[in-house]
Amino acid sequence: MGALGAIVALLVVLFLVVGVYATVKVVRAAKRGVDRTISEARRTVEDTTLRAKSFAQVGTAGELAQLRLKLRTSMRSTQDVLQAGAVEDASLKESLGLFDRLSAHGHELDEELRRLERDPDKATVAERLPELKERTEHITQAADSLRWVARDRASRFADDDLNSLRTQIDMEAGALRHWATEPPPAQAPAAWPEPAAEPAAGGEQTWSEPSSAAQPAQEPARPAITPPTPAPTYPWEKKAKPESTT
Repeated sequence: MGALGAIVALLVVLFLVVGVYATVKVVRAAKRGVDRTISEARRTVEDTTLRAKSFAQVGTAGELAQLRLKLRTSMRSTQDVLQAGAVEDASLKESLGLFDRLSAHGHELDEELRRLERDPDKATVAERLPELKERTEHITQAADSLRWVARDRASRFADDDLNSLRTQIDMEAGALRHWATEPPPAQAPAAWPEPAAEPAAGGEQTWSEPSSAAQPAQEPARPAITPPTPAPTYPWEKKAKPESTT
């Protein structure tokens, strides 16, 4: 009984541990989903605000909003293309590593532009605008270069696959049209007609005898050996006496 109780207690503890682990995994997954949803919602709101500022505001504030919007759009588009392409093309993983390094500079520039939007010294901000534009241009050009390389690579693979598919289809179509070059198949000889049936007394089918005109005249059968001719007898010849049996 003691061993059975220990086994039951061990099973209960094991079930509790598994339950706690599964609960933690579910909670973490739900938390990641909520965080992702909040991040996407915050990003959408911020992009919409920047787009509105770039059109509504003029001067330094409007230019800063345009720089941030351009930077964020380029970096996000490149990230989506590289992450999607790296799943099918392992060669893009190195490009994705380069983009991660570029993203660090992009986030640093975006934070700096965000702080300058709230800076009250507009004159100093205006003086720094050329340098900020140059940095933004460098980062966005690098991101665009990575994005277009990934797209060109995917397009090239698609074209190669399409060309290979077209070649296979042409070969299959040629094979299916083999009758245009092969000689026609030999025809089977015609079947012999069935013999004509003639009415018979018993209602059975009989073969007609060939006509005598069609067959050569048969000669009478000759014996293979000529039978012996009896010798002639004369009256002066004595009859042969039978031999004595004694």
